[in-house]
Amino acid sequence: MTLVAPTPAMAATLTTLIASRRRAGLLAIAGLALACLLLTIVAIGQGAIPIAPGRVAEILMARLTGDASLLEGRDILVVLNIRLPRVLLGLLVGAGLAVSGALMQGLFRNPLADPGLVGVSSGAGLAAAATIVLGDRFLAGTMMKLPFAALPFGAFCGGLITTLALYLIATRGGRTSVATMLLAGVALGAMAGALTGLLSFVSDDRQLRDLTFWSLGSLGGASWTKLSVVAPIILPLLLTMPLLARGLNGLMLGEAEAYHLGIPVQRIKALAILLVALAVGASVASAGMVGFVGIVVPHLIRLSVGPDHRLLLPLSALGGAMLLVGADIVARLIVVPAELPIGIVTATIGAPFFLWLLLRRTSLIDV
Repeated sequence: MTLVAPTPAMAATLTTLIASRRRAGLLAIAGLALACLLLTIVAIGQGAIPIAPGRVAEILMARLTGDASLLEGRDILVVLNIRLPRVLLGLLVGAGLAVSGALMQGLFRNPLADPGLVGVSSGAGLAAAATIVLGDRFLAGTMMKLPFAALPFGAFCGGLITTLALYLIATRGGRTSVATMLLAGVALGAMAGALTGLLSFVSDDRQLRDLTFWSLGSLGGASWTKLSVVAPIILPLLLTMPLLARGLNGLMLGEAEAYHLGIPVQRIKALAILLVALAVGASVASAGMVGFVGIVVPHLIRLSVGPDHRLLLPLSALGGAMLLVGADIVARLIVVPAELPIGIVTATIGAPFFLWLLLRRTSLIDV
């Protein structure tokens, strides 16, 4: 086969194409960021006490500028003390879960990977449940109370152990079997579910209510205190995205090829696993079991802008944040004055999407 050297015209065309795709990607990020901001303002105004978006924006601007004359009244308390921490928690959890899904899909080189589907969320939930039940038992008879910071730490350990076990089981000879990954995830999730059921059986009434929260998922327990614990855990994942994008792009070619391109494969894999465990653990500890965000959002973004992780990761973060905040709006309004668990809403959206993905991409499952 004869190789043809690129002509100046071909090089100019390629440069123009790359610049055009870069501009389109930046416009997509800016557009989705603006849509996320507008949805945030709308979400803060939704609830038993409706507040107009204009009033919400006025309160937030007054809070940012420190205008005390506008920071009085019932609306201020509702927006700043109840709605705002809830929506911010939803943004963080949604972004963390979506980026975790994109990282796992890049790590396993398959869009069927997701922290919820492969048992990582179940492992994190088991560890959080064990922290609640066993932590109370150890502290019984003392004046001490289990700190909330213990929940993200326990859930992180559970998510990390599950992710490492999944990777070791599914990877042989540097190649990850998607079928093995899914089957191992089902087994690990079932085992975690059984142990969580055992903890439910031996728990008291208060602990049982808390465990029910983990199984269904909700943003109802959001507070500034909880947000101050969760944010420092999930934000490093979002800030590290640019450092992982090039490595994940290289891994799409295979681990051997990425290594020859000068990519530190083992370091990328270790960092991705650590960040996924951190984000999923903090998300489960703060919002319970919220499924399908990590598979729906990255796949839709990939269909729209392609597999380049330099765009896929930030767009997944924005899309995941919007999906979870939108699902929370539905959960708050669909059965007023009650509140539907947010995990039910995301499962209603995600389960049909996953079935469609399986029917459309059956060739991705290697047996």
